[in-house]
Parts: sequence; structure tokens; C-alpha cells
Amino acid sequence: MNHTDIDAASFKNHIEEDAFILLDVRTDIEFKEGYLRGAKNIDFHHESFEEIIDGLDKEKRYLVYCRSGNRSRQAMHLMRDLGFEEVHNLAGGIIAWNELGFNIEK
Repeated sequence: MNHTDIDAASFKNHIEEDAFILLDVRTDIEFKEGYLRGAKNIDFHHESFEEIIDGLDKEKRYLVYCRSGNRSRQAMHLMRDLGFEEVHNLAGGIIAWNELGFNIEK
């Protein structure tokens, strides 16, 4: 099993591989303010978050992010505990992504 924090440049490279499912675990309001292309929004604070995550294909490869990397790190650890094979967290979140000038969708 592979569960790691990775920097924004590595995260971007993984997105470009197109071999990962991209999860944004911020709130709906945060998501609407700007998100990474192709991201699926699943709010970490939603009461059914764990159930929703548990229903995903555990054999797929995932990239998770939030605003600063805290919620997505917690989500990555939850996914590890639920038996997901590979999950990578964007260290520093979308803040780190923006600092490198990478594109976001609105």
C-alpha cells in the first residue's frame, strides 16, 4: 500500500499521467471558488463522508487535496484504514498549488 504526502509539482505530474482519480475534499463553497480540472468534490465535513469514501473502488489510484493539506491528509489516512491501495495527498493543498502558478478551474 502506498499513502504519501507529495509536493505540488509531483501532484501535477501524477494528474497528467491520467492514471489517478482526483478528489477535492473541501466544502462545496470552496470548490466553487476554484478547483483542479477533473476533480470530484466530496466534502470532508459531510456527515456521510466516510460512507461515500468507503463506496469508492479501493483498487484505483487516488490523489486528494484540500485548501492547506490538513483535511486531505486526514482523508488519505482514512482511505488507508479503509483498505485503499494507493492515495497521495497534496502537501500544502491548493495553497501550494497556487503558489507555483498552476491552473485552477472556476
